[in-house]
Amino acid sequence: MTTPPEPGGGRPDPGLAAIMGERRQLINLAYRFLGSLAEAEDAVQETYARWYAMSRQQRDAIASPGAWLTRVAGRLCLNVLSSARARRETYVGEWIPEPLPEPTEWISGRSDGITVDPADRVTLDESVNMAFLVVLDSMTPAERVAFILHDVFRYSFAEVAEIVGRSPAACRQLASSARRRVRAAQAPATPAARQARIVRDFKRAWEAKDIDALVGLLDPDVTAIADGGGAVGAVLHPIQGAEQIVRSLVHLQGRLRNLTILERTVNGRPGLIAQEDGVTVSVYAFEVAGDRIKRIWAVRNPDKLRPWTVGP
Repeated sequence: MTTPPEPGGGRPDPGLAAIMGERRQLINLAYRFLGSLAEAEDAVQETYARWYAMSRQQRDAIASPGAWLTRVAGRLCLNVLSSARARRETYVGEWIPEPLPEPTEWISGRSDGITVDPADRVTLDESVNMAFLVVLDSMTPAERVAFILHDVFRYSFAEVAEIVGRSPAACRQLASSARRRVRAAQAPATPAARQARIVRDFKRAWEAKDIDALVGLLDPDVTAIADGGGAVGAVLHPIQGAEQIVRSLVHLQGRLRNLTILERTVNGRPGLIAQEDGVTVSVYAFEVAGDRIKRIWAVRNPDKLRPWTVGP
């Protein structure tokens, strides 16, 4: 991020380091609110623009700049979520949150020549795995913001109320409703090592076109969801059932002759990426229950693939 010039003759702002130190926290909050890194970055950029639009005297009068920045970012994200719900109702195909790689796998620069700031990286934990983000997407904007602020980031309901614009009691109810949604959707926890083994076995079976092995790794009621965008055609509906999904995977591999499948961490969990001639064309996130894959999310929208590396 480029720091805005300081009004008033260019005098340095003694609190600049502290203000910019809030950026990582704001990015982490905004990504969980919105499920889109690009939208999160835009919201945080606008938050800082509003901070620097004030005079030095106005900024000095703010007792807790961090709380002010969080409040403004939260309200901006609420507005984005409200408009995003309308946009996603007209989205062609299924909407999937933007996938994130491990920080070490992030690109070192962007096509526009702007270097990626380490503070723009999202801290990966269970609150950003794909299954969790999909549940968050099913919530109302107010539920989502209240739940993330209180249950994930441990803000008090009094603080949540200032951002959501409702009473602390109402925010408590919003978080409780969101919590019930999360509990209802949660699959039993599978150890990370087992998840990695199952995803690796899936990759090998896919590369070998071993249909029996692929079917054996999938839950009989498995669901695969894919998005699209740009020049990539959208898959309009989820694909249900192991045999139908395997047929689709084998067809994809046959259509893309130079397809390479690589193991990657996707939103903190074992996943895969597909590359064609060295360019990432799909990112695959998995939900594993027991020893079977229960859900697959295939992100194919080019706008959501920009954070991904093109090499190992």
